[in-house]
Parts: sequence; structure tokens; C-alpha cells
Amino acid sequence: MTIAICDVGPRDGLQNDPKILEPETRAELVNRLASAGLPRIEAVSFVNPTRVPQMAGAEEVVAAIDRVLGVVYAGLVLNEKGADRFAATDLDALHFNLAATESFGRENQNATPEEALATLAAVETNRPVSVSISVAFGCPFEGAVDPEQVLDLVDRSTELGAAEVVFADTIGVAVPRQVKALVAEAAQRARRVGIHLHNTRNTGFASAYAALEAGATVFEASVGGLGGCPFAPRATGNVATEDLVYLLHGEGVETGVDLDALIGVSEWLEGVLGRELPGQVYRAGPFAPVSG
Repeated sequence: MTIAICDVGPRDGLQNDPKILEPETRAELVNRLASAGLPRIEAVSFVNPTRVPQMAGAEEVVAAIDRVLGVVYAGLVLNEKGADRFAATDLDALHFNLAATESFGRENQNATPEEALATLAAVETNRPVSVSISVAFGCPFEGAVDPEQVLDLVDRSTELGAAEVVFADTIGVAVPRQVKALVAEAAQRARRVGIHLHNTRNTGFASAYAALEAGATVFEASVGGLGGCPFAPRATGNVATEDLVYLLHGEGVETGVDLDALIGVSEWLEGVLGRELPGQVYRAGPFAPVSG
């Protein structure tokens, strides 16, 4: 099984941070992640800078990236304007977001799931499209989300040409049983299935392992464990990329990521932000497990 880790730190990791980083610094973060061997990086988000000032200057970030051969650089798109901005760049992949519930869709991108699907249908691109379904396990406004409701979005996104579908536990409520069931069913329907987990209630890594067992092949995580949706009350960080890599490597799953180098990225980012990050492995250090 080929596993791809996508670091969303430059986008999801920073979008809710109180410190706004300049485009040059965000591009340096992307470059450092690529140098650590991350095969995929969600580098920018094409959103309204008045709503999310941390993501202003996306085009400047893209222009300042030192491209590494083999690394897939992606941009997040929420609407038609974002898709137009993405089209004007040379990014490799388009990440499109839609919500599993109407309430969160309205709050996050001013679009219901139906409206978001209509936007997706209108997107014209020859680059791979990954569809992320936010609040796939629970919504801050509507509570628990019916898995059939989410799977319907999987089917419709796939019909519209999505190369992969990623389930986002936006508010960190999922437990392994839920993740395993949803991923296993989606793996029978979508071309490729991924997971985007937040460790809000300390279940993120157990859920990541369950997703691995159920057939997920894409794992989104954020360097240092940064992140949180600005439109989800009390949202906290993603699973830390280096913590996830440590887990996967210990389980014998190859990722292509240099863990020591990735820890160095978190140490650098700690200095940039001026505070300790939520991730644990970058503070504790790596450790070689006993084989056999």
C-alpha cells in the first residue's frame, strides 16, 4: 500500500493563528517541508483575505516556492473566484472543500452542500481534484452527522471527477469505530480515500490508525500540530505531521518523510511563532522502536 502524507500546515495550520506570517515566510515553510520529504503540501488557500487575513497573498506564496521535483503542491478552493485564482497559478492539484451540513457550509464558505457541488461541477481544470468533506463526523451547529449523508457526497463528488475524497474531522469528535466504518465503505466507492483529523479530544491518532486499517491512503496533517478552523467554535489543532510519521514508521509503513528533518521544521516554526507548538514528537524527540 502506498501512503501519501499531505502537510496542510501552511494553510490549515496557519489560518487560525493569532500571528499573521508574511507570504515569504509561508513560502519558506513550504520549502522546508518539501526538503523534509513531504510528498504533498497544501501550500495556500484562495479565500477572501478580509475573512481569513492569515491566508492573504496566496499568489505571492506560490511565486516564492522553490519547486522540488516529485512534490505535489496544492491550493485550497472554496468557490468559483478561488477556482479562477487557482487556475492562474502553476500549482499541481486543486483541493476543493464542501461541508457535510448546511449550517457549517453557510458559516465556512457561504454555500450549502448542494451549492458547493454545483460549484465543483463548474470547475474546469486538467489538474487532479481532491474533494474534502468538512465536518464529516460531527458539526458544531447540527451535532452528529449521518454517514449516509456523507457517503452521498462521496458518490456525487466522484461522479464529478474527484480523484480522491478526504474526510475532515473538523472539530475533532471522531472515534476509531466511526472512522473505520466510513473509510471502509468509501473505499468501495471512491478512487482514493483520505482522512484529515484534528486531535481536539485526543482521539486523532487512534482514528488515523483505524483509517489506515480501513484502506485510507491519504493522510492530511499539520506540522507541529497547528491548526483549527476559524469558523468552528473551539476548534483546535490537527494531528501533528511528525507525530503521525513516527506512528506510521513504527508500524512499518513507509512515508518517504525524513522524521529528523521534519522535527527541525517544527523547531524552526516554534521560533517563528514565538511559542511552543502542540505537537509532541518534536519536543520529545524520535526513538527507534525495537524490531520484531
